[in-house]
Amino acid sequence: MAKDFELWDIIYNGPYVPTKVLDELPFSMAKTSKEYTEADKKAVEKNFRAKKILVCGIGPEEYNRISTCDTAKEIWEALQKAHEGTIQVKQSKIDMLTTEYELFKMRDDESIQDMHT
Repeated sequence: MAKDFELWDIIYNGPYVPTKVLDELPFSMAKTSKEYTEADKKAVEKNFRAKKILVCGIGPEEYNRISTCDTAKEIWEALQKAHEGTIQVKQSKIDMLTTEYELFKMRDDESIQDMHT
């Protein structure tokens, strides 16, 4: 369960980026792969596992949308935008469905079964 949460955290919040502390500005900087410790390698590897899970769960047409994404977070955001839309699109869909629901009524030539369907 903890591993699942760690992978979801990487997908939702972004990958772990190993950094090193410097004595001057900027006070921190991303490490090169040669400078990674074993702990850094394991943490970075989790992003690759999360990416693999997302990529293996989609079809070929979806792959074209995410093939240029570098992180699991970028893949997740691209898929969200493709399937849910932006915040404005979501709100527009909600408003449209609310209006449709409020205007819903049985027509004169409809049976109850037809209306329910």
